[in-house]
Amino acid sequence: MKQIIIILLISLAGLTSAYSQQCCKSSKRNAQRTSIEVNSTATGYQLLFDFEKGRKHNHPTFAIWIEDMDGNYIQDIFVTRSFATGTFRFGAQSDGKWVAGERRYQATLPYYLHRRASALKLSDMVPSPKSPVADAYTGATPDASFSLNARSDNTTLNKFRILIEVNQPWDVNDYWYSGKYPDDRDYKASCQPSLIYAVTIDSDEIMESYVFNPIGHGHYSGLDGKLYTDLSTMTTALQIFERITVRVSKN
Repeated sequence: MKQIIIILLISLAGLTSAYSQQCCKSSKRNAQRTSIEVNSTATGYQLLFDFEKGRKHNHPTFAIWIEDMDGNYIQDIFVTRSFATGTFRFGAQSDGKWVAGERRYQATLPYYLHRRASALKLSDMVPSPKSPVADAYTGATPDASFSLNARSDNTTLNKFRILIEVNQPWDVNDYWYSGKYPDDRDYKASCQPSLIYAVTIDSDEIMESYVFNPIGHGHYSGLDGKLYTDLSTMTTALQIFERITVRVSKN
């Protein structure tokens, strides 16, 4: 009987320890999570995004925007600030050191850039210090999992798509290796092309939550705004985010 009690006590101690460790890990994850709010004065749909970082997350650049069902760009929702302003923390070299400076690569988010430039009739599609994305839609690049509270500018669209384009620089793999296009400056800063995710929203039948899935990638050098649906060559780029969801409300 004593042996049974001892075994039970050891088992309980092990379970308590495991539970404690799991709680600590969960608390740590929650403590690291940041919350971002953009375009809060707008009167359109409320969009509550949840981004869970993946194993290969390392300060990616990304843009979120809305399109109608014909693929026409409607508006920005969020763009990481460095890309939106064309000024990066490590954008230039001075005396052998990296310092803040202007960098403009069309291969970073080509699908988004081409569609936005076409809709807004921009002569130069890449944001720069002289022609940045409006502040209302920008924010710092989160370094961990995060939540994003955003609003669309109006609710005139009954059915629309929310798209996300993500890119992480210099993420090479066996197919997209650094020397694949040795003379292409834009490619070398990207390697694996940008990934595009999308969900479709029908305001007459709003679901509790929507999960974003990849639908393709952008051009490796940003030369066009086409969607390339073959993802067989993409590896670690698919692990930048583990899960992305959004909740949509008319309130």
